[in-house]
Amino acid sequence: MEIVIGIVVVVVGLLVSIALHEVGHMVPAKKFGVRVSQYMVGFGPTLWSRTRGETEYGLKAIPLGGYVRLVGMYPPAATADRRTVSAGTRPGEADVADGPEPIGPDGPGAASYEKGFFKQLVGDARDASNAEILPGEEHRAFYNLSAPKKVVVMLGGPVMNLVIAAVLLLVVLVGIGVPTTSTTVSAVVPCVAASSATSQVEECTATDPQSPAAAAGLEPGDEVVAIGGTAVTGWDQMVGLIDDAAGEPTTMTVVRDGVSTDLQVTPAPVERQVVGDDGAPVVDDAGEPVTRPGGYVGFAPTSELESQPVSEVPGYLWEQVSATAGVVVTLPARVVDVAQAAFGGQDRDTTSVMGPVGVGRVAVEVAEADTTVVNRVAVLLSLLASLNVALFVFNLIPLLPLDGGHVVNALYEGARRQIARVRGRPRPGPADVARMMPVAYVMFVALVGVGALLVYADIVAPVTLG
Repeated sequence: MEIVIGIVVVVVGLLVSIALHEVGHMVPAKKFGVRVSQYMVGFGPTLWSRTRGETEYGLKAIPLGGYVRLVGMYPPAATADRRTVSAGTRPGEADVADGPEPIGPDGPGAASYEKGFFKQLVGDARDASNAEILPGEEHRAFYNLSAPKKVVVMLGGPVMNLVIAAVLLLVVLVGIGVPTTSTTVSAVVPCVAASSATSQVEECTATDPQSPAAAAGLEPGDEVVAIGGTAVTGWDQMVGLIDDAAGEPTTMTVVRDGVSTDLQVTPAPVERQVVGDDGAPVVDDAGEPVTRPGGYVGFAPTSELESQPVSEVPGYLWEQVSATAGVVVTLPARVVDVAQAAFGGQDRDTTSVMGPVGVGRVAVEVAEADTTVVNRVAVLLSLLASLNVALFVFNLIPLLPLDGGHVVNALYEGARRQIARVRGRPRPGPADVARMMPVAYVMFVALVGVGALLVYADIVAPVTLG
């Protein structure tokens, strides 16, 4: 049952994230007057739909995405941007036309109608886009929006995912808390191997010396509040105090059952491995681990959930966004690594790119983890936050059919119009986004191929959290 719940949480959470992503596109589009003919969650055959107003809302069979159909995404083909003389204007004066001049079987430029496979794709995209425009509603076509409004509509989806990630992190960090190592004893090491002062053994023998903690009488549940007369404020600071007292009898003050008790402990001198800021062991030029003198007592701490201030959420969010952006930048190399793991038998790293199957496997692993329900919920919510950050970053890639491709085209259109205004030239019509359809098709094929590879790799060489 726990496994089922874990999978349902991730699947439903992902579908809600996709649905809200499309809401982020739909709401500003309708606000700016664009007719939205469809709002769909999923792809493939329609399972359910209802029409409300001028929009059909529905669910489709394949829950791997969604879309909103904005009428008039691509402008008609144009021979040139032009100026038209309106009734009532004086000779020599003209009004600037917002739209391009269409061509077709009977229009200007019909003789030069382009042929060829990719050019046919462009033409078909234009035809399909213009066929959705109802008579008299040409002004409601998406291509007639100003460049800033187009940017707002296209960024609405990714920004919605970023907001969802921020809300989920707020719940995890502030509402649930972050696992933090406390100074309360969870277990005491009874003895250590005679050959190493830091090697715990499962069963003590007559030759194994007691650990300093056991010799001092430390017990599970004791809260260490001071060492050598210095108040303990946290785990890292306490470890530093123990290191400084290595080999010397020291007073350790603990609170046991609400009563303060002083224990005499002599930390054993040991060599501690140096760990970098990234958590990885530090090695020298010869590849040998770098160590430093320290002290060893022999007890394990408890882990407690500590609520974080709201001010910490932006920092956590930025870390996830920057890390995900780094993954996207190196995506080709990571896809090669996935292929080598899938077909070459190599192990996949925990940071490997995953597909829907891999995410489901991780959800199952989290649901089966031997920890509290609260901890598992926190990890699942963090996983959903990471997925939304991935949707945010990935959709900003400046290539069609992704949102970032539309944003780049809108910015190009706006820049072109500003340059024309400064030069005193006629206002250019909408950017001919349809010409980018070949790029969109190539990207679509590439995304389908990568998706299929990830599904296969997640089955034969899955990522495990350990």
